[in-house]
Amino acid sequence: MATINPGLTKELKKYGTFDFSACYNCGTCTAICSLTNEQESFPRNMVRYSVLGAEQEITSSLKPWLCYYCGECSTHCPQKAYPGELMMTLRRWLTAQYDWTGLSGLLYKSVFLNVFLFVFVGAAVILFGILNHFNTEKIMHAGHLFEMIAIAGVFTLILLPNIIRMWYFTILKPGIKVPVKIYIQSLQDLVVHMFTQKRALSCENNTFRWLEHFLLVIGYLTLLFTTVFLNWFSTSSTGIVLMGYLVSAALFVITFDFVLARIKKSKEVSRFSKPSDWFFVIWLFLMGLSAFVVRLFIDLNLLEKNFWIYICHLIILAQWALIIVPFGKWTHFLYRSFAMYFEKIVLSQK
Repeated sequence: MATINPGLTKELKKYGTFDFSACYNCGTCTAICSLTNEQESFPRNMVRYSVLGAEQEITSSLKPWLCYYCGECSTHCPQKAYPGELMMTLRRWLTAQYDWTGLSGLLYKSVFLNVFLFVFVGAAVILFGILNHFNTEKIMHAGHLFEMIAIAGVFTLILLPNIIRMWYFTILKPGIKVPVKIYIQSLQDLVVHMFTQKRALSCENNTFRWLEHFLLVIGYLTLLFTTVFLNWFSTSSTGIVLMGYLVSAALFVITFDFVLARIKKSKEVSRFSKPSDWFFVIWLFLMGLSAFVVRLFIDLNLLEKNFWIYICHLIILAQWALIIVPFGKWTHFLYRSFAMYFEKIVLSQK
């Protein structure tokens, strides 16, 4: 028997914008959504679960992650209930449920806590610089070491346990028994969706947005590889230097377009942007821009006299790695990819 949480509706409102009283279950969103099929009335079923407070049905569902927020359901909703925004709200709420630390939920609901942690991390970086007398070589070496430790530490201590919790909620707890060989055979779907997000192409008139997201993912992962594993700021290899310039420039151009879209609210996906959405695109933009400027100053032999440029980049990097990646919207990239993987596994058992 399903367990009802009477306070769920009130809790969900803290994670996004959705007028529960406006929806009268007409089914327009289901009729317009490309994810609807004979078995699933998507996103209508998630709307009803949210209204009823069917918490267990939502936490065990992968459906909110299958939605790429094309906005068609919200555009055609006669009551302006914005079901597309509910899907976004559920993704934020589910992120908080997966996170064993509880910080994701707190950060989604509190702008003050976000600002406090951003200031705290920034102050810690500046203090580190002071204690090391702003020694260029020493601090840049520490910055590169921090990147490697942060990647391994955040993934091992936070993201991996959260993915396991997601697996528990969506496969193990519902009692879906899956042979190990199915997990192995389905790994291809995880890789494909993680790097291409091809499911977004099933949405109508979404090709350009998919292309932007595809280039963003490739650009981000390439910049990560270039700066961390190829040590972009220290290398003398012309090929690596040029590649770093290219991907960092592409990154801040694409994210600048995302920032403009959120300012203009020209698309349905940007209509109800929350602080977490802003933090994600702004910090990603600053990451690409600051990395580009640091390398440019290195090549022009200006960094030694303008070392504050690197300190600013290190502050942005630390805030990104310690706050946004493990607890912010960046996790949507990871959870969505695993949702596609888990969906393939679940469907293989039907």
